[in-house]
Amino acid sequence: MCCTKIQNLSVRAGSRIILDNVSLHIHCGELTAIIGRNGAGKTTFFRTLLGEVPHSGEIHFMKDGCTCTSTPRFGYVPQQLAVEANSPISVSDLVLASLSRRPVWLPRRKKDLELVEQVLSVTKVAALAKSRVCDLSGGEIQRILLALAIHPVPDILLLDEPVSGVDRAGLSLFYQLVSDLRHTHDITILLISHDLDLVARHADKVVLLDKKIAEDGPPAQVYQTQSFREIFGESGGLRV
Repeated sequence: MCCTKIQNLSVRAGSRIILDNVSLHIHCGELTAIIGRNGAGKTTFFRTLLGEVPHSGEIHFMKDGCTCTSTPRFGYVPQQLAVEANSPISVSDLVLASLSRRPVWLPRRKKDLELVEQVLSVTKVAALAKSRVCDLSGGEIQRILLALAIHPVPDILLLDEPVSGVDRAGLSLFYQLVSDLRHTHDITILLISHDLDLVARHADKVVLLDKKIAEDGPPAQVYQTQSFREIFGESGGLRV
């Protein structure tokens, strides 16, 4: 059993309030979606968890009923990976550069190839190992970044709008992979997303953030609140 307990988390920039007394319990094995308008503090919330932003309040990672003194292991998938056109970098190069200290221009050893296969197979992209990263679709790149983010398996996986610009088929596949991971590895997953339909299908809990927590609970419950309608309008409701 494990959870992340956030109490009275606040972030300010001068007199401007970015996050205001955010308190939240996030449990392992659950997928929690963070939704809200632009400027609501969603990315700042992630950066605060990663220790990149000064804040007040407390963040405790708890495991087996005890508060851990060490920082939890984080995995992180950004919105996108900037790839230069016609870059010769292969998917194997990217994986090995991320996980090994061995220079990528040296000949591949058997254990290097086995590591690439092991990492990429988790998100079903092992067949892309020899492909150039610049030739891949947005969805394929995000599945590779997801594979890297969960090797080794983190305590908390942060997904910051990881499928912006990805086509519908890629969206559905990515969300299904993420949903499966929470069961397979029993990890805490936090997802920032604007895709309300897919959030409704896959998230265990939704947090509506507007500098503070406006609402939180199951998607069907949050999507029916007045706070949700004020931000997303009547047409933003549950459609599943």
